[in-house]
Amino acid sequence: MADQSWDVLIVGGGPAGFAAGLYACRAGLRTVLLEKATFGGQIANAERVENYPGLAEGISGYDLSLQLRQHALKYGLRAVTAEVTAVALREDPKVVTTSSGATRARTVIFAGGGDPQPLGVPGEAKYTGKGVSTCATCDGPLFQDQPVAVVGGGDTALDEAITLTAYASSVTVIHRRRELRAAHALQEKARAEPKVQFLLETTVQAVRGDGLLQAAVVQDLATGEERELPVAGLFVCIGHAPNTGYLAGALPLDKGGHIPVNLWLETAAPGVFAAGEIRQHSAKQVATAVGDGVTAAIAATRYLRSEGHP
Repeated sequence: MADQSWDVLIVGGGPAGFAAGLYACRAGLRTVLLEKATFGGQIANAERVENYPGLAEGISGYDLSLQLRQHALKYGLRAVTAEVTAVALREDPKVVTTSSGATRARTVIFAGGGDPQPLGVPGEAKYTGKGVSTCATCDGPLFQDQPVAVVGGGDTALDEAITLTAYASSVTVIHRRRELRAAHALQEKARAEPKVQFLLETTVQAVRGDGLLQAAVVQDLATGEERELPVAGLFVCIGHAPNTGYLAGALPLDKGGHIPVNLWLETAAPGVFAAGEIRQHSAKQVATAVGDGVTAAIAATRYLRSEGHP
């Protein structure tokens, strides 16, 4: 792939990236997608996706991501495993440097999503992989008949909590606010699970153990009281940090590291677009990520044709 030139180069192999690849290829554009890790994105780890329009019976996150990928590949998308290390976006064509060398493209779509945010509390790093996790589908079976906790109050947190009921003896959802942020339907489903209990207005201050995780130190924000909550597993679901570290200095970023865009998902650099969770003000849903990918690909197609490219 090194030293090749493309019409569209997509960074990120999640739903936004593959949706962009599908539409770009169907527009007749030579398109390559780069993914540094595993194709599919974060949604591939979801046990069940029940809010994707048109799939009333739901679908596993893995199957949904696989179908999105296969659909794009059917129309000629080239998908490559490579990590982007640097970019030059003011040139024409733009230059994207990867672990495999330099690649050139007339347009670039950043759809790299984000990585799970850590709590940043004492003991978290020490016990990551030894009880602390960010993926119930991956690690839930390790906690058969043991108590676990999930930190967070959004859709992902409650999805993880529901998934964990198949394995754990109990699941405690810890959320710092009085109200959960998850969709009403998910809240009802989680509250109907006899194994799930809630600690609201509560934060995790530290995690402790003896080789493996044994407890989370939690604080009641109303009273200030701290206590140990015995858990064998702690699943952290408090959001994602955008994968934009390599873009510092190349594009404007907001305080959270997201890429500002306009309604057509255009960035400050001509011919450069951002889609999905990596962009500013994303709804952070798989359906909107797919919509973003479609919009970015259409915008890239229009840009190329306005510049005189076929």
